[in-house]
Amino acid sequence: MVHLPARSPWYLLAVPTVLYLHGFASSPAGRKIALLRETLPAAEYRVVAPDLNRPSFAKLDFEAIVAAALEAAAEEQPDVVVGSSLGALAALEAGRWGLRAPLVLVAPALGFGSRWVEKLAPGDPIPFFHHGEGRQIAIHRRFFEQMAANTSGVAPPVQRVAILMGRKDESVPFEGVFETGRRWEESGRLARGSRFIAISDGDHGLVDHTGRIAAEIQASTASG
Repeated sequence: MVHLPARSPWYLLAVPTVLYLHGFASSPAGRKIALLRETLPAAEYRVVAPDLNRPSFAKLDFEAIVAAALEAAAEEQPDVVVGSSLGALAALEAGRWGLRAPLVLVAPALGFGSRWVEKLAPGDPIPFFHHGEGRQIAIHRRFFEQMAANTSGVAPPVQRVAILMGRKDESVPFEGVFETGRRWEESGRLARGSRFIAISDGDHGLVDHTGRIAAEIQASTASG
């Protein structure tokens, strides 16, 4: 007779999948993703991160970014979606196209509007430092104009959402994100369990608060 172990090895068990959507000028090899993989127990979570520099960083297009997110979601069937900054807008837009996993939005660029183009250098294309590549890459102005008209964050998402926002965010004004969250709540259409987490000493990257992000991921999968 063959005696099976009381519990199957972790590699035979289904574990929650976290779909991570990185931010602008970043990549699947970003520091925050790496820290999340270190923080979340590998035996308990699977973190996948598609490259959202679509079709390329130089010709970045929001519709192509969302299509990449939806493609990854269809393939990976995530239990929770984490979106960082621009990735948070992609997560919200993907929700409008049927993505229903709970959302964890990190420093989302909500209420940003015309700020996408207000402080741009003149000319086209415009040089930006790409953190994933570690060098400057020129990107076409059309992307910023596209994002200035973006409405992904206007309506509240249908699924549960946790927003983590640093009060010292140097890129996305805290007040704009807080106001969007308040408006969502007052609409009466925000999913039960949704919440806004203000981090008093947090900056835009929130790299020093990866543990807090991980805790929200764990809470989302535990109640999802």
